[in-house]
Amino acid sequence: MTEAPVLPPATTNDDSPHFDPSQRIAEELSLALSSVQAVVRLLKEGGSVPFIARYRKEQTNGADEVQIRAIEEKRTYLLELVERRQTILQEIEAQGKLTKELRAQIESCFVKSALEDIYLPYKPKRRTRAMIARERGLEPLAARILEQPAVGDPSAEAAAFVDAEKGVVDVKAALGGAEGVLRSSVEVEKEPAAQRASAIFRHSARSPFAESLRLAVDDAMARLIFPSIENEVCVEAKLSADRDAVGVFAENLRKLLLAPPLGRRVVLGIDPGQRTGCKCVVVDDTGKLLGHELINLVQGASALAHAKKIVTKILDDHHPYAIAVGNGTHGRETADFCRDLLKELGRVGAAMVVLVSESGASVYSASDVARDEFPDLDLTVRGAISIARRLQDPLAELVKIDPKAIGVGQYQHDVYQPLLKRKLEEVVESCVNAVGVELNMASAPLLAKVAGVGPSLARKIVRHREEHGAFRSRQDLFAVSGFGAKSFEQCAGFVRLAGAAHPLDTSAVHPERYALVERIAENAGVALTDLIGHGEAVARIPWDRYVSGDVGMPTLDDIRKELVKPGRDPRDRFEAPQFRDDVRKLEDLVAGMVLEGVVTNVTAFGAFVDVGVHQDGLVHVSQLADRFVKDPHQVVKVGDKLTVRVVEVDLVRKRIALSARKDAAPNTSAARKNDASPSASSSPREQKGKKPTGPAADRKADPAFSNNPFATLLKK
Repeated sequence: MTEAPVLPPATTNDDSPHFDPSQRIAEELSLALSSVQAVVRLLKEGGSVPFIARYRKEQTNGADEVQIRAIEEKRTYLLELVERRQTILQEIEAQGKLTKELRAQIESCFVKSALEDIYLPYKPKRRTRAMIARERGLEPLAARILEQPAVGDPSAEAAAFVDAEKGVVDVKAALGGAEGVLRSSVEVEKEPAAQRASAIFRHSARSPFAESLRLAVDDAMARLIFPSIENEVCVEAKLSADRDAVGVFAENLRKLLLAPPLGRRVVLGIDPGQRTGCKCVVVDDTGKLLGHELINLVQGASALAHAKKIVTKILDDHHPYAIAVGNGTHGRETADFCRDLLKELGRVGAAMVVLVSESGASVYSASDVARDEFPDLDLTVRGAISIARRLQDPLAELVKIDPKAIGVGQYQHDVYQPLLKRKLEEVVESCVNAVGVELNMASAPLLAKVAGVGPSLARKIVRHREEHGAFRSRQDLFAVSGFGAKSFEQCAGFVRLAGAAHPLDTSAVHPERYALVERIAENAGVALTDLIGHGEAVARIPWDRYVSGDVGMPTLDDIRKELVKPGRDPRDRFEAPQFRDDVRKLEDLVAGMVLEGVVTNVTAFGAFVDVGVHQDGLVHVSQLADRFVKDPHQVVKVGDKLTVRVVEVDLVRKRIALSARKDAAPNTSAARKNDASPSASSSPREQKGKKPTGPAADRKADPAFSNNPFATLLKK
């Protein structure tokens, strides 16, 4: 058989100006080629996704963040594939096996797994049975077996290959080695294994070599091909499941980060505690710590009286707008203490009492960020500060915590961690830039998430602010060491400066459009300050008159919205959740009871709701609405207030079944059957990780719990 001609050495095309992934991306994502080309060019120039989505709409034809990130992900994939493809071409060329057909096959491949399959026969590997057999000269015998001749004597022909010096000691060894070569041949076929083996390697029953071929094919299929296919299918299934789980986590995190803020108000934050006491801190309207105290509520009348005295003094000295209480163990009791004290002092309504999620607060208190902020404070005090600040601005505080510690995911510890990390970072970046940050108040972790900044530059900005005082304009950023024109271009529109010298510095209008807005105000015959915040004056402007080569109606529409409401916050208005005063622990719940709760997590099978008993209840997807719901995210999101009805309470396993349906009926047969459990009187959070004792230890778990998502499987 004549071999195909070997081609000249392969040349790189990864960074070549001729390689442009835009066409391929446009086809795979079904996007306009011009949009993809613009996004690819802007990304290559160092543009960030938030900047491109907001300030380059004309160039990208209005591509949103989701589309831009999809283009970015696909572009990265293709660049990595082309780089790998070039490495493979060079490796095969070095072996002298790069044919014209093989090169065409490799260069037309755009799937990483398929590319590796093509490369597999040429990939350097450990010595196999086939390699050893070829070295012993047994490949001609293997070819003879593969031909399946109608006549011949396998043993006689194999005897010609017996050579003790080469390790082929007898006829059996010769035939076994030849079968090893055939197994290697079967292993590298790219067609579906079963079909290919049937079509290509079907042996002739009349051939004396039939048995040898059958053994080789069966061994290759069972030992090599089927396990390989199973592994590939499992990996693909795992990746698909991981993407879905990461998507759920990302969506929940977005809703949590964009939860309504209380705003710039003085807040008293309390981290509840029984044995170690409640840590109280006061932060001003900027989040700065004003003082901290320790009170005890469960150590006798004298301790309680002392606690009232301390909290009263805090109320007199600082006049907090709200009292933020962590929702952990003893949280409801601490909140009730604050409400009772306000009532006793005749100050009902002087300060709202709000239960705040403390998930991740302990992680923050032990982090490097917390140590840098409060090096001289105890961990518990840092946690109370975090609780108070979360009420003021959830986004600004939660960016300091690893998203995985916030607890709004689904199987987040089991998924592919690099994928999870990248996706969550994208969500945080998107939320921070959607809201914008106050340049003179933002912490370094918050500034680090602004487009074009990053951790290093964020620390330099904070250091410059501490050494030289507050920034007076966006242009002052150029005075920060290492801050250049590109960084300014990317971040300027996302930072705000209250009371700045230029009135547009308080808005999301980019400095590159200041001259345009000033010209619009001049043509309208009003001062710029009289235009900002005055909807009637803005409405009279003929906006289409200002369309030009690089400024279209999308940009002009954004400018118009900013002039009407400069620096507008996309988050909803804050409303404190209201829990029932007679429901404080799991034992207080009764089937049929209607409660108001807060959605804490949304998964593929339903939503978890906090009803104020330290244990979230599950609203199964089938109970979320009076209609069919395929995706729970279509109905609820993290932070939503939701009216639910108690369907069932399992005291032993600490489970609450809830329903948001109007026609929901309580499961009276099982609702309180575990009331006799000795462990039921303990706090659910205290019981976490403990095994039940007494009768509960011998009682089997009831598989028919109504909100068990696997209940139907257990019946089979």
